[in-house]
Amino acid sequence: MNRLWPWTRRLPSWVFDLAPVGLAALDTWLNAKHATPYEFSAAAIATVALLLRRSFPLTVLVITFPSMVVSQSVVPALIALYTVGCHYRNRWLLGGCMAAGALGYATPWPPMLELSHDDVLLGLIYSTMTAAAPVFLGMLARTGRELSVRIDEIEQAREQERLLIEQTTLARERTQLAREMHDVVSHQVSLIAVSAGALQVGAPDSGTKEAASTIRELSVNTLDELRHMVTLLRASGSQPTELTPQPTLAELERLIATSGIPVERHGELPTGLGAPQQRAIYRTIQEALTNARKHAPGASVTLHIGHTATEVDVTVVNGRPTRPTLSLPSAQHGLIGLRERAELLGGSFEAAPSPEGGYRVRLRLPLSAS
Repeated sequence: MNRLWPWTRRLPSWVFDLAPVGLAALDTWLNAKHATPYEFSAAAIATVALLLRRSFPLTVLVITFPSMVVSQSVVPALIALYTVGCHYRNRWLLGGCMAAGALGYATPWPPMLELSHDDVLLGLIYSTMTAAAPVFLGMLARTGRELSVRIDEIEQAREQERLLIEQTTLARERTQLAREMHDVVSHQVSLIAVSAGALQVGAPDSGTKEAASTIRELSVNTLDELRHMVTLLRASGSQPTELTPQPTLAELERLIATSGIPVERHGELPTGLGAPQQRAIYRTIQEALTNARKHAPGASVTLHIGHTATEVDVTVVNGRPTRPTLSLPSAQHGLIGLRERAELLGGSFEAAPSPEGGYRVRLRLPLSAS
């Protein structure tokens, strides 16, 4: 109601309860000078009964009908009809109340015996309109209240939907951030740790060995903290969304050159690959090189690239380690992220030990993915 008629917000509720009663009392008082004690009593009882119309609408309607039949005070009965229209939805019930009201209004007591057919017809028309108007007005008021409630429910549902969208977006960003932290930071820190370990082994003096040992220890601790942070970020994540800027295959040669691993490359990538495909291929090769440095130091890596008219195939295989391995923390979030990337693009990702004792990573993507 307040949504449809905003001005009603400034009025207290008791005004709406007493205003109809006051209107009925005024109608009874104006007709009192021409009414008999019986007629005045019926009108007065009907007026007082209106105080209970919200709790007992049908009972009050029955109490007001005698006033409409035996006196000139019809306002109490019309207010009672309006209240019934506000409280009930049953069409048969409302139709019966309207018919009873029209009949009571059309047949006053005592009856007028000398009436023409035209008078009877007009009386029926007027009485029907008089009885139907308050009922329809009550139905309109009830519909307005229900509509206001529905609008509030819709707004609450929209607000809830907005919050869910925000939470989903935040979760996707968290997942993507976790992936990028692993792909970028873990790759670089792993290289630092491995290089520091190599320097520690081959350093000519104790000072250099101690510094290299400190660098390696700090790198390992950083990787461990990064692993916990990635786990925390992924806890609320869902499917990833891409952030910019992202690497492309134009940086692949630089990635291989700075990895510090001898890489034997076979095949060339097809032209016209989309940005999501390029990122997936780049991240797969990056993760494979990082894992080779961490878990197979001294091993060589072979990069096979093949493609057909419908598919591109990238395989990275590293051999057995030739130097002692370092104990670096790993939760395999990188491999999980690569598998998710491949599935989003309609491809497949495989990672498993090779028969020769090394490790093999394979990515296959359809050329039609975008």
